[in-house]
Amino acid sequence: MNVRQLDISRRSIVLAAALIGTVSLAIGAHAALNMRSFDAARAVSTDQVTNPVGQTSRLALVIGNGHYPDASMPLTQSINDARALSSSLRKNGFDVDMVEDASKDDMVRAVNRLKSRITRDTTVMLFFGGYGVQAGRESYMLPVDAVIWKESDVRRQGVSIEGVLEMMKEQGAKAKLVVVDASRRNPYERRFRSYSHGLAPIGTPDNALILSSASPGKVVDDGKGEHSTLVGELLNNLNAQGTAESVFNKTRVAISRASEGDQVPTVSSSLLEDVHFDQAGG
Repeated sequence: MNVRQLDISRRSIVLAAALIGTVSLAIGAHAALNMRSFDAARAVSTDQVTNPVGQTSRLALVIGNGHYPDASMPLTQSINDARALSSSLRKNGFDVDMVEDASKDDMVRAVNRLKSRITRDTTVMLFFGGYGVQAGRESYMLPVDAVIWKESDVRRQGVSIEGVLEMMKEQGAKAKLVVVDASRRNPYERRFRSYSHGLAPIGTPDNALILSSASPGKVVDDGKGEHSTLVGELLNNLNAQGTAESVFNKTRVAISRASEGDQVPTVSSSLLEDVHFDQAGG
């Protein structure tokens, strides 16, 4: 072998060694990347497994409708009530979807969003502030774009409170809380040949708690404060220790006493277990 052949052989050996080193580094980097990916996946899996067993999610749909074209003046309290209640519920661990001045489409979409998130471990709350009308034996929440001249318009353009409660039940919600502040004199009912004031009795499905601002068939005047009488008193009691049922009952009693019986909110309960607004209470 001459010197030139020897030099070529040495260069070949050096190049082969360099190639082997590069391949080894690539294999090592790939293995390390795979290990990191495995560790990340294991961390996600661990997070999912180590979440407290039986942890209850808390969802709320809060609707405040204030600007109805057919009304002589806006219901400013309804907007204030929705915002204040949403803030209080968020502090107590509720994931709140708040909608203001909702059209019929807005309300339907909001209810569908709520429906898609309910599981069998969910405590669900619905609040509606605005105009409500009874048609037949059902009570309807009215969107701001409702055009109502007869009772059938209420069924077509309103959103049934009982319908939302039935949806919660079908989705298997653990507990259902409803606050309806809609027993107001409204610009629609006198257009009917026969009409009824206020709301109809709201049917209570299993494991539900319902607070309405007045007795069935009764209407109440809005006060002059920042919040409606119902929500103002509810906010005062919301963070108190105790069950949701005790909070609703304290609100009912306080309003009844303060109004000397002129306004008596209705509380209906079929709860099968204690439900608390404050997280500390469970």
